[in-house]
Amino acid sequence: MRPASIAFAALAALAAAPLEAKLSPAEEKMVGTVEAERERTEALLEKLVEQNSGSRNLAGVEAVGRMMRAELEPLGFSVKWVPMGEVGRAGHIVATHKGDGRGRRMLLIGHLDTVFEPDSPFQHFTRKAADKAEGPGAGDDKGGMAVIVAALRAMQAAGTLGRADVTVVLTGDEEDAGDPIAVARRDLIDAGKAADVALDFEGLARQDGKDMGSIARRSAGSWEVRVTARTGHSSGIFSRGSGNGAIYELARILEAFRVGLPEPNLTFNVGLIVGGATASLDEAGIRGQATGKTNIIPALAVARGDIRTLSREQDERVRARMREIVSKPLPGAKAEISFGDHIYPPMAPTAGNRALLDRLNAVNRDLGLEAMGELDPLKRGAGDISFVAEFTDGLVGLGAASEGDHAPGETVDLASIPRQAKRAAILMTRLSREKR
Repeated sequence: MRPASIAFAALAALAAAPLEAKLSPAEEKMVGTVEAERERTEALLEKLVEQNSGSRNLAGVEAVGRMMRAELEPLGFSVKWVPMGEVGRAGHIVATHKGDGRGRRMLLIGHLDTVFEPDSPFQHFTRKAADKAEGPGAGDDKGGMAVIVAALRAMQAAGTLGRADVTVVLTGDEEDAGDPIAVARRDLIDAGKAADVALDFEGLARQDGKDMGSIARRSAGSWEVRVTARTGHSSGIFSRGSGNGAIYELARILEAFRVGLPEPNLTFNVGLIVGGATASLDEAGIRGQATGKTNIIPALAVARGDIRTLSREQDERVRARMREIVSKPLPGAKAEISFGDHIYPPMAPTAGNRALLDRLNAVNRDLGLEAMGELDPLKRGAGDISFVAEFTDGLVGLGAASEGDHAPGETVDLASIPRQAKRAAILMTRLSREKR
């Protein structure tokens, strides 16, 4: 893989190069194909949505994988199903299309699963208006997969797909990643190391009615603070012999986090606390039990939360500050902090990513669409592209626009699908013609 500096230099040169003032005949053909196939694309979306593929519904995720195989193989892709039973998940689609070996190697990222398991009452695709439809995963990320297929079909119809080197990775556990994450994301990372450009087909971000470009995603990690303290009768609280108890010490730590940690692009949340004479969490760390009495100094307290940062440097700096705060307990208490291994890394807003957004805005100009501004990374959650961000430049949000994701009533903007497919098809075609 080329060093990042070389990748950026190449993309910066592309951004500065003269661009077409209008669409080429092949690009016009792509636009026409996307429009002509709108009904087909929406039918595919409905079919994908009607198949439940909650992350834990392994058979359902595999079924959606077969649907996508049926779309990709006729386009000349070699499609492989990668089982992930060792991490308790269904598996991934890895599809490769060999071009002429001259243009940029592109990685397209999406996911097969949704947050809606088979026991969810929200199960079906329902059209609500001409350009609106509800359904589990209709936007996240089955709308994104529909965009991928529509864009690639348009490229094939225009004769531009044949020369393009494209790998499509559709993970089966983006909403609930398997453990260990190193295994669950192994194939995606390998594909990222081999790519020159990564294009993420999760949802299109919109702000004040305008389409936005996303060049960054923050990390998602977890932390746990565990406190032990001397116990005894409550009449001795704060004394030299009894100390302050576990709950006061935990409260000190959390307040020090709240006051001392904030900085741009950082968030940290406390999601669960238990404390008392006894305190414990279940194996998953999402349920707690505690016992205690008002006249007993609490011996145990535990808090769990998340941390989200924009760069590895920020993540390391904040973790060091959290360790420092924890290392100075109140009298009579001991505290320790641990950080979970199950982490989505950050995707920093690099110059190379901005150069890609410039290229996308050149496509927007030639399509007669408004330029897309940079989305504030605080408004974008973690995602799979972050696992390859250190290896290649990328763009996020090439999928469909939607509202209410991850909740019953998730609604996709059907009009955004052809708009996004046109952008993606033209961008990929132009990148495929640029030398590596």
